[in-house]
Amino acid sequence: MIYIKTKKEVDFIRESCRIVAETLLLLKSHVRPGITTKELDLIADDYIKSNSASAAFKGYSQGGAVPYPASICSSVDDEVVHGIPGSRALKEGEIVSLDVGVYKNGYYGDAALSVAVGNIAEEKQKLMDITEKSLYIGIEQATEGNRVYDISAAVQEYVESNGFSIVRDLCGHGCGKFLHEEPSIPNFGKRGTGAKLKRGMTLAIEPMVNAGDYRVKTGRDGWTVITADGAPSAHFEHTILIVNGKPEILTVS
Repeated sequence: MIYIKTKKEVDFIRESCRIVAETLLLLKSHVRPGITTKELDLIADDYIKSNSASAAFKGYSQGGAVPYPASICSSVDDEVVHGIPGSRALKEGEIVSLDVGVYKNGYYGDAALSVAVGNIAEEKQKLMDITEKSLYIGIEQATEGNRVYDISAAVQEYVESNGFSIVRDLCGHGCGKFLHEEPSIPNFGKRGTGAKLKRGMTLAIEPMVNAGDYRVKTGRDGWTVITADGAPSAHFEHTILIVNGKPEILTVS
């Protein structure tokens, strides 16, 4: 079921998204060689709680999976998404994806970005740049009357034309009343297909792009998704609202 949100619901979602965006900016400012992913997790959790909200990922479980144990996802280099924060210290030259979800007043916001740890290789910088640009290209297609796969195809075409590959086992999603709602939003597909986009939809669009092959696997912890070939991956995400026929990005501060 695809939920169309009322103005009151959108206001609640907007508040959760504001906290997400501010948390991501705070985390980005703390990324440096030597900081641990657990320290980043604690910074995020403290800030979210200071806004009378809660971390949406903590304790989250789907399909009988072990509940997620942290407040954010921190995925380093070949970790695509869902990396669990811990004692790992970030190193110069790595890239880290930071994914934040917030729950407040019964509604959710969700966004992510990838950050360079100090100076990084040119290829990793290009990977991040292309991934981020593909997100905005996809968002441009989220207009009233378009189809879900118009977003998907736009992302895929841009990424692949730049020599990178799209992760196919994971996708974006509706977000607002629940953390994950219909419709699913893959980052590949055929234009003109999928559910029709309507005013009042709130969608989390999130390209996950690999420098190597598109294939991925899940690590031993049951959560961390890694590239099958060990190549680095980047991830960017925004929650958007379709309003007045056009997309509005909600996860910006």
